Amino acid sequence: MNPRALRFAGPAILAGAGLIALLLGLAYGGGATPLVIGDPGPVVRWVLPVTELTVNLSAAVLVGSLVLALFSLVAGSKEFDFALDAASAGAAILTVASGVTGYLTFLKVIPARPSADAAFGEQLGRFLVDTDPGRAWLMTTVAGAVLTVLAFAVRGWLPTLLVAVLAIAAMVPMATAGHTGSEANHNIAVTSLALHIIAAAAWLGGLLLLILLRPLLTRDRLADVLQRYSSIALAAFVVVTLSGIARAAIGILSFQNLFSAYGAILIVKVVALLAMGVLGAVYRRRLIAGIRDTAVAARFWTLVLLEVVFMGIASGAAVALSLTPPPVDTTLPLDRTPAEVLTGSALPPELTIDRFFTAWDVDLIWAFAVGFGLFFYLAGVRRLARRGDRWPVGRTVLWITGLVLLFYVTCGPVNAYQDYLFSMHMVGHMLLSMAIPMCLVFGAPITLASRAIRKRDDGTRGGREWILWAIHSPYAKVITHPLVAAALFIVSLWAFYYTDIFRWTLYDHLGHEWMVLHFLTVGYLFVMSLVGIDPIPYRLPHAGRLLTLIGVMAMHAFFGISIMMSSGLFVAEWFGSMARPWGLDPLADQYMGGGIAWSIGEIPTLILAIVVAVQWSRSDERRQRSSDRQADRSGDAELEAYNARLAEIAARDERDARREAAR
Repeated sequence: MNPRALRFAGPAILAGAGLIALLLGLAYGGGATPLVIGDPGPVVRWVLPVTELTVNLSAAVLVGSLVLALFSLVAGSKEFDFALDAASAGAAILTVASGVTGYLTFLKVIPARPSADAAFGEQLGRFLVDTDPGRAWLMTTVAGAVLTVLAFAVRGWLPTLLVAVLAIAAMVPMATAGHTGSEANHNIAVTSLALHIIAAAAWLGGLLLLILLRPLLTRDRLADVLQRYSSIALAAFVVVTLSGIARAAIGILSFQNLFSAYGAILIVKVVALLAMGVLGAVYRRRLIAGIRDTAVAARFWTLVLLEVVFMGIASGAAVALSLTPPPVDTTLPLDRTPAEVLTGSALPPELTIDRFFTAWDVDLIWAFAVGFGLFFYLAGVRRLARRGDRWPVGRTVLWITGLVLLFYVTCGPVNAYQDYLFSMHMVGHMLLSMAIPMCLVFGAPITLASRAIRKRDDGTRGGREWILWAIHSPYAKVITHPLVAAALFIVSLWAFYYTDIFRWTLYDHLGHEWMVLHFLTVGYLFVMSLVGIDPIPYRLPHAGRLLTLIGVMAMHAFFGISIMMSSGLFVAEWFGSMARPWGLDPLADQYMGGGIAWSIGEIPTLILAIVVAVQWSRSDERRQRSSDRQADRSGDAELEAYNARLAEIAARDERDARREAAR
């Protein structure tokens, strides 16, 4: 097909396939069936899903274009500018579609008859400000408008990166629009859907941009861009598949429910995703390398159009699925326990020794982080080994240990019980900020990445280029300074627990995710600034490092003691209202948490002090050995010259003394 004709055919095929799949899914699953009470009318019931599909597709164009530009194109080139223009167009469509979706959602939820009077406008305003779906669509609309301007205005590397981060963040409210706090497994549902939306956007939007970019790229350049896109698509496929399974499991729960209307639409979506995965594998293994050949290129773009069809089907089925009643009731019971009211989940059984090894509450974000961290690290070690370079086994073992501990904290018993027991929350805090960073830092991931990831010479930026840019940026020079890192580490302790930040992390799942990331990052920076193997702009002398550690240990101990001496509960309306029939009472449990911060929390700091002392000793030994080798090479010329100088000074003093005596 002619490249310019493909530019129009690709988006048209995607929209057409998505619309057909959506309408069929709504008709079969009952997603547009009139409501018994408060039906908003056929226009809202049928148009609202279409606008939601438009939101998803336009968001994909926005995110996919930015991601592909950052990792596959050259800043300042014609194709890079075109990608940003495409992102701006996607953001503009997203803005309009989100605004319409929010308005139609209001008519569906209230329901209200459209009117020009003040009462209708007041109702709409309260919906947008006071309800979760209203706030979600309002934030998405505002973010879309901002991104429209930014994507059109920026052209450099750093501005584009910031716009991409904002675009990805703008996808998060979309995941919360269809969920309320009264749903069981609310956090899992929102997290899985957010990951699903973001990964699917990078995958779908990147493919659409390739179709639009084709006339601007030479065949040699196209082969490189396709190879890099395929890596992005592969990672996105893994995230989309696993997050989709997690989300579907909430609404299915049993095999028999697959035979429901909800299950049938789900199967259609799964089949479409698997077909896209198979096509991606065919591209990567058989076609991309030979894309310079005309016949191969023709087969490739034919399969691309087929993949676009499946993408449209999957997108339409996804929207229809979100509007189809699941075969199981996902709402919490009306007679909820205090724990269910606060956390959205039932109170777990008593924490016993065996449940430290059998209790699980998987956080998908960190499960993916651990999985990708393990895969890419081992892939880097394998690449070094294949070219004959040696990577210390100890570093690999420590990296894996750190990731296993991270999974244990974020997906195991710590995550399962930290909302109910302050002491378990403190165990997680200490591991995240001290033990896990210590293991990860000694894994030296930056050094491994700089050696294992292939360097690019065509002006684009891959993983290696972005990592090196990050560690040499002015911002990195500030936060990796030992004194700044230590200050962040200590201030975070007090600011987190003695302000409303702690309360926010309990009530808002986004706050919880921020907490994990913050503790892990601050701890990593602190440990790396003291004993890290990876390069940083500045390190204190060993004596300064030991003094810093002593100061941190003192402040850390004082922090733990201050918690133990507290006469009131932190976030009393949360930990004091769980109505646990087991375990210590909340104040005694908080006292135990303070003891954990004071005692157990000091163990990693003591280990760090020992490591610094050992490094100091070895540094002195290396310096002495270097001096000895220099003396051996020069025949101890430096010492002989020094002795000769002393002898000359002594002889001069003796002559001066004789002259004085002769006078």
